[in-house]
Amino acid sequence: MISALISAADAFAVLAISLWVILWRERSRFLPGKLTSWHAMLAIAATLSASVALSEDFKTVRGKVYKDATVSRVEADGIELKTKTGISKVYFTELPQDVQERFHWAKPEPPREPFYSRWAVAADDPAALAKIIAFGASIIASVGLVINYIRSRRQPTIGARRTSRRRGVHRARS
Repeated sequence: MISALISAADAFAVLAISLWVILWRERSRFLPGKLTSWHAMLAIAATLSASVALSEDFKTVRGKVYKDATVSRVEADGIELKTKTGISKVYFTELPQDVQERFHWAKPEPPREPFYSRWAVAADDPAALAKIIAFGASIIASVGLVINYIRSRRQPTIGARRTSRRRGVHRARS
């Protein structure tokens, strides 16, 4: 939460200072010598002071302590901490419950029981197996009845019989 606010403050500060420098630069285009080096130094100093992050100590469940660590990035499975020794990733499962809640991490739900294992349990019970077979047979019979009804409602197509040219010519002469 704090790191998100600091990141937003950094972005706003950089945007405001950049706009200020650009406006002064545009103004100085028409008035040469107005933009001096102290303007640029002021902009850089303000940007650097805005990007100072709050550091704190993080202690894992196993007892490892990260002193003066700043949260550089929050990911789905953990946080990246920047310390004097370097950058390390700490998973939420290694952090205490209050830190997990602070970063709005919820423990994932255990996976559900697979579908096929429920069918296997139902197949062990003879009554359930009979119900499954009866249900499947009724579906198959219903599909068969629908197909049979559709076939019976089709209009028969009467096609012209093909006659050979010889027969047609032969009949015409007779």
